[in-house]
Amino acid sequence: MRARTLLPAALAAALLTLTACGSGDGSASAGDAGTSPSKASSPAQSPADSHDSGSGSGSQGAKVPEALNFSATTVDGKPFEAKTLAGKPTVLWFWAPWCPTCKGQAAATAKVAADYQGKANVVGVAGLDKNAAMRAFVSDTGTGSFPHLSDENGEVWKRFEITQQSFYVILDQTGKTVFEGVLPGGKGLADKVAALTG
Repeated sequence: MRARTLLPAALAAALLTLTACGSGDGSASAGDAGTSPSKASSPAQSPADSHDSGSGSGSQGAKVPEALNFSATTVDGKPFEAKTLAGKPTVLWFWAPWCPTCKGQAAATAKVAADYQGKANVVGVAGLDKNAAMRAFVSDTGTGSFPHLSDENGEVWKRFEITQQSFYVILDQTGKTVFEGVLPGGKGLADKVAALTG
């Protein structure tokens, strides 16, 4: 009986491994319908969603868009409310601890988080492994200066319909998706965030 439950999970993990870790550039803007493996512009509802749909406020009383109306837990076990990101551009970086492409993006992503601190949000969303491996990745890559969500169950990944690791979703200050795709080595991430922060 247990083998039946593990088989679909193992197949899904194998498919993600085959399709991901940055083969090609895979980038697409939100307007490029059909070219991106993700559809983050209209997040699906999931168990990670907050129950008070659309209520609350983000930074400086900003209205919370549906894209940021969810709760999660960080890799260090702290509760995380995405609504606190509202009102500023937000980079969601979907990564897996065993992915070499993700490790290659770490330095550029951490630099953007430091350079735009207070002007834009950067949040890692770790998946496809256990929390211990996620914590080790953060430590090994020196990316602990910004929050990383432990998405072992894939709830945030499902919410944004992410189908591969090493994937960025960038939201403007209103919560609209303005970019989704792979940025090898994080190249171009700083320019995209700069364009949103003026």
